[in-house]
Amino acid sequence: MLIDTYGRVATDLRVSLTDRCNLRCTYCMPEEGLQWLAKPELLTDDEIVRMVRIGVTDLGVKDVRFTGGEPLLRPGLVGIIERVAALEPRPRISLTTNGIGLGRTAAALRDAGLNRVNVSLDTLRPDVFQAMTRRKRHHDVIGGLEAARAAGLAPVKVNAVLMRGVNDDEAPDLLQWAVENDYELRFIEQMPLDAQHGWQRSDMVTAEEILESLRTRFTLTPEPNGARGSAPAERWLVDGGPARVGVIASVTRPFCRACDRTRLTADGQVRDCLFARTESDLRAPLRSGAGDAEIAALWKTAMWGKKAGSGLDDPSFLQPDRPMSAIGG
Repeated sequence: MLIDTYGRVATDLRVSLTDRCNLRCTYCMPEEGLQWLAKPELLTDDEIVRMVRIGVTDLGVKDVRFTGGEPLLRPGLVGIIERVAALEPRPRISLTTNGIGLGRTAAALRDAGLNRVNVSLDTLRPDVFQAMTRRKRHHDVIGGLEAARAAGLAPVKVNAVLMRGVNDDEAPDLLQWAVENDYELRFIEQMPLDAQHGWQRSDMVTAEEILESLRTRFTLTPEPNGARGSAPAERWLVDGGPARVGVIASVTRPFCRACDRTRLTADGQVRDCLFARTESDLRAPLRSGAGDAEIAALWKTAMWGKKAGSGLDDPSFLQPDRPMSAIGG
């Protein structure tokens, strides 16, 4: 198993399939984009499946989440999911996406074995979407969400980041829309993972502010103690339920003590934390002929040294050098 010195066991594997994205969200990357990883640096489909297999069969991984960049830009995505779904024991498989390509792929992804999706959508207003993402693709995201729901990729979760002076007035409207469309909405505090390193704590819309805004229209009842488990989102019943809303307060109320995640970047680096400033290279041994047992041992070593927390509450905190698109948020 992937255990660290604090007794936490990682059973949730996040796999970045690409650092590329077809949006340019202001809280993630600059308008001109980034210098993308060269194709030889990326893990191949076979290498990704092998790494996931080692995680599942040798290291106790139970959940596999494919991320990016934008994972729908990975040409072999459907095949990768199909092969991972065939593993024994079969892991639960999910996908985090901006939703743009989901309208044409949701059914194929479901048939391949995908269980559910998380779709990023920060606003209901097309003009604000364009300002935040620098692309006119709002209608494509809405269509992607509808396709995911129709394909049965449930629960369809919507991730929203609020930015002060941009869309921070939309929290109640977003929740009303999510409830009406049977989506589970989760607000995420803006995190310091942007390529520009322009994040400012004072500019962040906090979890408390989000909840205060939601309570102007809804009655929120906390889920029973223990219902959260290792999930990053604190959840509330909306007007008595069954609808729920979540808030991921990674900055103001970090959940590090219950973290069960391990991360594999698109170029084969293991990260023990989203905010880690170090990585462990598994691509080199993978390509030099290392066996499964050796890869598993290196992975265990990488996770053993995981720190107690993200360090966000430390005045000396430094952002990771690699942006979210490369890490695989």
